[in-house]
Amino acid sequence: MEENIFKSLLQAGSWVFVTHFLRYLLFAGIAYVIFYHWKKRYWQHKKIQAQFPKRIKIQLEFLYSISTFLIFSAFGVAIYLLKNQGYTLIYQDIHEYGTLWFFVSIFLSLVLHDTYFYWTHRLMHTKFLFPYFHKIHHISYNPSPWASFSFHPLEAIVEAGILPLLVFILPLHPGAIIIFLFIMTVMNVLGHLGYELYPSGFLKTWLGKWNNTSTHHNMHHQYGHSNYGLYFNWWDRIMKTNHEAYEKHFEKTASRKKEKIGYLIHSPGMNGMKK
Repeated sequence: MEENIFKSLLQAGSWVFVTHFLRYLLFAGIAYVIFYHWKKRYWQHKKIQAQFPKRIKIQLEFLYSISTFLIFSAFGVAIYLLKNQGYTLIYQDIHEYGTLWFFVSIFLSLVLHDTYFYWTHRLMHTKFLFPYFHKIHHISYNPSPWASFSFHPLEAIVEAGILPLLVFILPLHPGAIIIFLFIMTVMNVLGHLGYELYPSGFLKTWLGKWNNTSTHHNMHHQYGHSNYGLYFNWWDRIMKTNHEAYEKHFEKTASRKKEKIGYLIHSPGMNGMKK
């Protein structure tokens, strides 16, 4: 009996690890191949920081991401156990709550995650917590797509905490959870892409005003004391934590033409702790 339980937990943990790793490998890998190798010169005018990260930094990003997925897997096993004991709000039959709720639950998950991320992120930037939780992530002051899950194990525990929270407060279908995780991965890779893909003037639109860009998070890695949001820009706007030069830097990169490649955004040393 105990052997069967251990086997089930091992299978659940392995499945969670493989799905997290394959999503990361797919989206970060495709982005890296396109923007850092295959079409590197074609997209060079959209590079936010002119320099490219060193190979050793990229290797560290990848290795820390692997450790993050091991921790995510442990949380996945915990959710699996809690679900089997009836402690979560995960449901199997989509008709139980309807198709409308299926999509609403995905949006609410993103809103709650964005709020969770903003406030835990700011907390990890305090002088006391930064060296132990968040410093590893900020070693990538000029991040590549591989940095999207490059966390110290303590930060990985904090980041993993959103999913147990969601399954306790929202009825979620497994399909909704999978879509949420895919969106989270794509947005994480976009934030660490190192290139600005949105067009000039995007921040003046309603969509651009309330959604974050690659420039937004790249500047967070450069300067450390601003731009804490994940998906949306409302908490940074409400709390006045957008970098004062964010719109200027975005427009500078987004409006750059292919022939104008002689540029460099200053990248100060990594500090990251809240003043």
